[in-house]
Amino acid sequence: MTEQTTEPRPTLEAVAARAGVSRATVSRVVNGGEGVREVLVERVRRAVEELGYVPNQAARSLVTRRHDAVAVVIAEPETRVFADPFFALQLRGISKELTAHDSQLVLLLTEGRDDHARVGRYLAGGHVDGALVFSLHLDDPLPGLIHGAGMPTVFGGRPGWGDGTHNAVYVDSDNRGGAREAVRHLVGLGRKRIAHITGALDQTSAADRLDGFRDVMVDADPKLIVEGDFTPAGGERAMRELLDRCPDLDAVFAANDLTASGALRVLRERGRQVPEDVAVIGFDDMLPITEQVDPPLTTVRQDIEEMGRLMARLLLRGLDRTGSAGVPAGGLAGTPTSVVLPTTLVRRASA
Repeated sequence: MTEQTTEPRPTLEAVAARAGVSRATVSRVVNGGEGVREVLVERVRRAVEELGYVPNQAARSLVTRRHDAVAVVIAEPETRVFADPFFALQLRGISKELTAHDSQLVLLLTEGRDDHARVGRYLAGGHVDGALVFSLHLDDPLPGLIHGAGMPTVFGGRPGWGDGTHNAVYVDSDNRGGAREAVRHLVGLGRKRIAHITGALDQTSAADRLDGFRDVMVDADPKLIVEGDFTPAGGERAMRELLDRCPDLDAVFAANDLTASGALRVLRERGRQVPEDVAVIGFDDMLPITEQVDPPLTTVRQDIEEMGRLMARLLLRGLDRTGSAGVPAGGLAGTPTSVVLPTTLVRRASA
């Protein structure tokens, strides 16, 4: 049997000896400190590479007061998160940005109200440098818990709550403007009885899209508006209700592509031709859905992956300005400006 030996890990002192500098100089270079001449920086980096030195993360955190980790908090149960491609796209954007900055992603989900306290305790425990939070509902206690934990945070979506978060930094899409463009397109097609299946109205994205619908359909029959929940099943339920209420409807604007896919299934079951009898428009432009439903879905495109990247970028930029230790409770250094991304109508066969 071959005996395996474990070589001792190179130490900071070994790197200092190899580079011919002091231990303090190596520490400043490794931990991103300033005030070291470039020639010495290069010597230290060369010694680190030659020895294969890996900084001790715990010791490094004591010096930098940074963990190089960010919590991503999604206020939805696991079954919803892993069934909806929206979350996968947003997480991909976040992950790409964090990876580019050598920072780790820690995913936290909330299955129920008991999980909010757990998430709040974790964030208050100093395990991560900041938090990215999205899919919040208006009565969600998470913003207050996060603020109480003193955690620098960027939110996905326009905040719609109080409790000291009125200066929150967020990334969102122009939900209201995108909805207006969708409904104007339906009006331009000559549709008269245009229905709207909303998302969950305790979320600002759904409320903004409803407002955009009403901006165009000022005198819309209330019976043509049914609340959904951003899921295919919710779209099916709402479409059945709409057809029972208003069998003469000739267009539907759905709050997202998943809702639209459910609506399309019910229209097909009821023998309605799309778009000849009923035109349908969604929101998101998630290609696994829009190009595979029959007919391909006209929808409002928002850049979901870029929203994730921007959330991470704003958080990291704020942390880098003073370091997480110098940030006021719940805030970001210098308070980066929130971002609202434009939307675009993508025309396919359904409308």
